[in-house]
Amino acid sequence: MGDCPHMHGPLRQPPGGRVVFLDRDGVLIEDTGYPDDPEALVLLPGVGEGLRRLAAAGWGLVVVTNQSGAARGYFTLERLAAVHDRLEQLVEAEGVQFNGIFFCPHHPAGSVAVLARPCACRKPEPGMLRAAARMLDLQLPRCWIVGDRDSDILAGLAAGVPGLLVGSETGVNPGARDRLEGLLDAADLICREAQGP
Repeated sequence: MGDCPHMHGPLRQPPGGRVVFLDRDGVLIEDTGYPDDPEALVLLPGVGEGLRRLAAAGWGLVVVTNQSGAARGYFTLERLAAVHDRLEQLVEAEGVQFNGIFFCPHHPAGSVAVLARPCACRKPEPGMLRAAARMLDLQLPRCWIVGDRDSDILAGLAAGVPGLLVGSETGVNPGARDRLEGLLDAADLICREAQGP
């Protein structure tokens, strides 16, 4: 797998070996194409409350995000790090912390030679989830993934992780458990399922 997945910030061991994997754009922040301005980042409605509910219920929180804009030359890895720094600040202001941020900056059609290649970590491949499982000692069947695209759900299926779609992206993957309005609804469903009947 080489130098991927890339990680940002520290890894924090989650309780109980379970996390909710979170796509970034369209789940945590607005998907504006290739967001690269840290000061323009705003959490989507309900994200702060959803993250707090998950954390309070004992779930770790791990971001897994494709960032092919780096391979395409739209922003540098340094600029991407600044965006993730800002994302961490926004989340910490809501009273929670990520257990890890994993990202794949590669794309086979990229214009930045060192990043222009296929990668087993680029969703729908499951590389980021499997790497997080190794590094954080996760039990993948006990985890969830929340995304806004079919590629998120397919990555989860390949790793044995059930998935929830949020938002209004077109296309509904048959592997998704449900399509919900946003992260807050997904958090409520995950917490209910974990409690059982």
